[in-house]
Amino acid sequence: MVKVRREFVIIRNQKENDMQINPYLNFNGQCEAAFKFYEKALRGKIIAMMTHAQTPMAEKAPPDWQNKIIHARLTVGDQVLMGSDAPPGRYEKPGGIFVTLGIKDPAEAERVFHALAEGGTVNMPIQETFWAVRFGMLVDKFGTPWMVNCEKAS
Repeated sequence: MVKVRREFVIIRNQKENDMQINPYLNFNGQCEAAFKFYEKALRGKIIAMMTHAQTPMAEKAPPDWQNKIIHARLTVGDQVLMGSDAPPGRYEKPGGIFVTLGIKDPAEAERVFHALAEGGTVNMPIQETFWAVRFGMLVDKFGTPWMVNCEKAS
């Protein structure tokens, strides 16, 4: 009976927002450039960017890998985007996923879409759809697939 009461208390005290889901992107040696690009395009803030040389394991990283990023963290409001450079020979292009941005203002959706599309490939131009005032799909110049979605008011 005591065990049941303890479990009940734990369940009742859990908050709905105890979990975050954050994209973690891998790059082929371009993480630093990508995150600086995203910081500008998304009007975010890089709050962490650590190289291999800055870690206790620095001597184990190859000399040409010392300045590659082991972890980066960018905030956009209360949202988080993280990433790193994949270890040598282990990078794989993203497949079957998109980083989706839900933006309420159509003008801001247009701005972000065009900023991310710079040097990349537009798969679907940003436009009105049956569900959105603005929606578009692209792969940026670093190989990250994005969807920008500005839904219609319900």
